Amino acid sequence: MRLTPIRLAVTGAVLFALGLSAAPLIAQDQTPAPAAEAEKATPRTPDEIYSDLTLFGEVFDRIRAEYVDPPDEKTLIHAALQGMLSSLDPHSGYIEPVDYEGVQEDTSGKFGGVGIEMQVEKDSIKVIAPIDETPAAKAGILANDLIVQIDGIEVQGMSEEQAVDKIRGEVGTTVKLTVLREGVNEPLTFELTRDIIASRAARLTMQDDIAVIRLSRFSEQAFVGIEKSIQDAEKQLDGKPLKGIVLDLRNNPGGLVDQAVSVTDAFLKQGAVVLTRGRDETVSSRYDARPDDLDKQIADVPLVVLINGGSASAAEIVAGALQDHKRATLVGTRSFGKGSVQSIIPLGGDGAMRLTIARYYTPNNRSIQAAGIQPDIQVLQDVPEDLKGRDEILGEAALPGQIGGGTEQQATVGSSVYVPVEPEKDTQLQYALKLIRGEVTDPSYPPKSDQTTAQSTGG
Repeated sequence: MRLTPIRLAVTGAVLFALGLSAAPLIAQDQTPAPAAEAEKATPRTPDEIYSDLTLFGEVFDRIRAEYVDPPDEKTLIHAALQGMLSSLDPHSGYIEPVDYEGVQEDTSGKFGGVGIEMQVEKDSIKVIAPIDETPAAKAGILANDLIVQIDGIEVQGMSEEQAVDKIRGEVGTTVKLTVLREGVNEPLTFELTRDIIASRAARLTMQDDIAVIRLSRFSEQAFVGIEKSIQDAEKQLDGKPLKGIVLDLRNNPGGLVDQAVSVTDAFLKQGAVVLTRGRDETVSSRYDARPDDLDKQIADVPLVVLINGGSASAAEIVAGALQDHKRATLVGTRSFGKGSVQSIIPLGGDGAMRLTIARYYTPNNRSIQAAGIQPDIQVLQDVPEDLKGRDEILGEAALPGQIGGGTEQQATVGSSVYVPVEPEKDTQLQYALKLIRGEVTDPSYPPKSDQTTAQSTGG
């Protein structure tokens, strides 16, 4: 199923991934001041609107004529566009042309690069894994290789984003990587030609006969990644039954609505997935799951979904639908609470605008705006001492100008975004595995399926 380009994501996703606070842990009073309510309640006349536009023109002309240095008129106008859009809510805004290219790249999950998944480690960049069939994989770069130079420039002191920017580039251009490899005395040099890379949205790890699928974002690669992960899990078991699936949506900042629908559909054979409602009837829709070979294949496989304070937007659509349909048990901490839908509207050569056009609702008619989704089983992580107090965020409820309008009680306390690197220290993951294995029990697992309830609600 494909929809109009609609994106759900959260500003500050990198902070979530790092386990740092993206907003103060305070409850925000979202009740508008009486004057603001009166202003919104009384439509402005055309004359009043044109008067304000005239005011804008007068200010613009005075800046051009009298500012101490000649201003860049284009910069002024773009700043005004940004101010106008960002005044609406935290997720609307103007996107400059150069930034729009990055948004398209992030949405598609494709970019010009060499195909390395990596992370900063001390004074080098550690290769987590080369992506199959990419220049890096073909050249022989291996997991655990340490990149120490990029085009002759030492990586010491570089952030991960800076390193990524230097390695990515125009397709057909080259980049030289200097690599240290354990067991090899001299540094290795690889000169790689950049190609189109489809970044991996889903990663599979097997815990005996349980598939753990980590979905990091909802780019165009999300459903394909889920489908491939399930098929790969079946292959690795070589005929043995799959005991369960853990779908890890923690610190997933969101992405495309159609991918959220498709990923949910992978686990459901019928019923509503998400409902969107906006002022314009054309954006008010209901999206349903359909029977297919994939959901038939895993229909009897137990499912646990992991969420936390960094699970937002599209991730919340998936978690909410699977929870409402009693297809999965949710484990972790409350999600972020971003229940709005943005459309990215291209403006030709002038970039694009991101505009909030609707709220979304789970199959049981829940709007989780500024409230988030509560897990069926709350499981807290053992947070290191140096991160305590910095591992929680209030989420959408803390963002100035958030649109409100949710059906659930607004969040007033923080939710953790901390996830240990080592699986054995990951309390939430280990609890999910024990739940599937029957080593711990809870009334919410397995959930008692009742899809007829979720199908009949909404509109």
